[in-house]
Amino acid sequence: MLKIDLTQERLSQEEIKTLEEMWRRAVRRIILSTTLAGCGHPGGSLSSLHMLILLYALIEHDPKNPRLPERDRVVISHGHISPGVYSVLCEYGYFPEEPFLMEFRRAGSAFGGHVEQSVPGVEWNTGNLGQGLSAACGMARALKLKEIPRRVFCVMGDGEQQKGQVIEARRFAVKFGLNNLCALIDYNRLQIGGRIYRVMPQDIAHEIKATFWNVIEANGHDFNDLYQALRRFITGEVLCPEKPTAILAQTTMGKGISFMEDDEKWHGMALPPDLAKKALEELGFDPSEVDVLLEKRKSYEISFPAFPHEPEPVEVETGEPILYEPEVKTDCRSAYGKALASLAELNNKPGSPPKVLGITCDLEGSVKMTAFRKMSPEAFHEVGIQEHHAATVAGALSKEGFLTFFSTFGVFAVDETINQHRLNVLNETALKIVATHCGLDVGEDGPTHQCVDYLGLLLNLIGLEIYFPADPNQTDRIIRYVAKSKGNVFVGMGRSKLPVILNEAGEPFFGKDYVFTPGKADLLRQGKEATIIAFGSVMPQVLSAWEKLKEEGINISILNMASLRPLDEEAIIKAAEQGPIMVVEDHVVETGLGSLVAQTLAKHGKAARLCLKGVKRYGTSGKPADLYREQGLDADSIVKDMKELLA
Repeated sequence: MLKIDLTQERLSQEEIKTLEEMWRRAVRRIILSTTLAGCGHPGGSLSSLHMLILLYALIEHDPKNPRLPERDRVVISHGHISPGVYSVLCEYGYFPEEPFLMEFRRAGSAFGGHVEQSVPGVEWNTGNLGQGLSAACGMARALKLKEIPRRVFCVMGDGEQQKGQVIEARRFAVKFGLNNLCALIDYNRLQIGGRIYRVMPQDIAHEIKATFWNVIEANGHDFNDLYQALRRFITGEVLCPEKPTAILAQTTMGKGISFMEDDEKWHGMALPPDLAKKALEELGFDPSEVDVLLEKRKSYEISFPAFPHEPEPVEVETGEPILYEPEVKTDCRSAYGKALASLAELNNKPGSPPKVLGITCDLEGSVKMTAFRKMSPEAFHEVGIQEHHAATVAGALSKEGFLTFFSTFGVFAVDETINQHRLNVLNETALKIVATHCGLDVGEDGPTHQCVDYLGLLLNLIGLEIYFPADPNQTDRIIRYVAKSKGNVFVGMGRSKLPVILNEAGEPFFGKDYVFTPGKADLLRQGKEATIIAFGSVMPQVLSAWEKLKEEGINISILNMASLRPLDEEAIIKAAEQGPIMVVEDHVVETGLGSLVAQTLAKHGKAARLCLKGVKRYGTSGKPADLYREQGLDADSIVKDMKELLA
């Protein structure tokens, strides 16, 4: 494996010759892999190739141990250049050539069309442009927190510099002193739609300088010029060594194949076999190899094992739960803040890297993170009004051995950032999203901030756990549970203060002996005639309705469905066997708990009369009680509709 000594000022002729030979072999793989697959992105792969080939000769890495903790990281933000990335990783010995060429872009293969961590050496699944730099920021911040003197390199396209999230990431990198971060930009001036300045005019160099980064410009196809630029970053010989650095590499799309150069057509189109043969001839390879490999690929079985990429584990102490007595009336978000602060006190010890991190977006006080910040200032990350970046950087940090909590209002935590969370899930992160201000319960802030449409979005994210506590005690228990959870979790809550839920003896239902169990509903009240299934902020209205119905001699059950995924299907079926079911929720009817209940009954072939009560139109600005009354979610409306359901 080629390893270049950074103490030298220039590359030797022998090193340049070696790099050129490696480049030639990698170009061959790019052409073959895309032509054999009949699709792919050869153009940008070729323009980025000199950077990639040289980069792996300079960084600290071990192909035999791709997840070496003390490694440098390479994040490929424009993930469509997977043919180039896989070709270079193959060149450096991460895996043999044959499975890459035979399996690229085939169903079940590790070698996806955009870079994926199932391939050893790939640090982050990318493809949705603009997110790679945020992930790289998370990795660079993790290295800083752990005091590991390694670097993160983010290879990017020039077109994706148009993305707003890229600028968000640049600002974050400066604020948190990520001078261990370098962005390498493939400046070939082309994107799918043609010349970048025609698609969307921008001055990339000046925009980066305006966010206080070091900027180095280099010839992206001259190994010595690239070496000089990379060496300046690695040795700290830049204008502001305390700042991150961007290398703007002047390149040509399709570089190395005469008829492909500077033509956007080849951004996302593979060469047909006849042109692939012509390209191989230009490189000095046997063109007949195309026909041989095309035939071989027809019967080649997928065999290369996907590389595991689970999050780095973190072990935390969860401590003793806080008990809120019957006379206490507080909001769930305050209970969350206290639980989070206690986790910091237990696990973030002076003189050691913190284990628990908190991230928010200019809403520290509203999401109750102030106590956490005071307890553990190094672990607190104020990201500003930059939710897209915050969601991605939080996801990346959660893979690096940190228990990471990302908190903001529901509309920002979910509706605004669903694509970022989708990429987090694909990257097998372990992020804890705690969203406050969900539902009509947001009240006077009005419909733009009343997050009533999040469950349908979250349920599309495969494997994401979804919880919504009903009072401060259950909030405390759920937060301590998710601190031990290994995967991605969403915890939602409203804004208002809620009474402590009591059992019929007048004691806290979620008392000192209560243990939160995922997938298990809480039977708050036992009755025989019907069941109300609800969750979250409407529970006081539901319990008030239960009291009114009881006074009239109507005995019903109340199920608190705090665990929305996994869902307690057994409890739903049991409720259907008992009688009619009413679902009450501070959420859009069509995509909320009512939909889950109906699906469960249909799946198991159970019949029950259903009444689905939820949000049927966007609300107005007003007190939550009035908004609930407008939409029939108040106690009197619940009583009225339950009587009709039983009639």
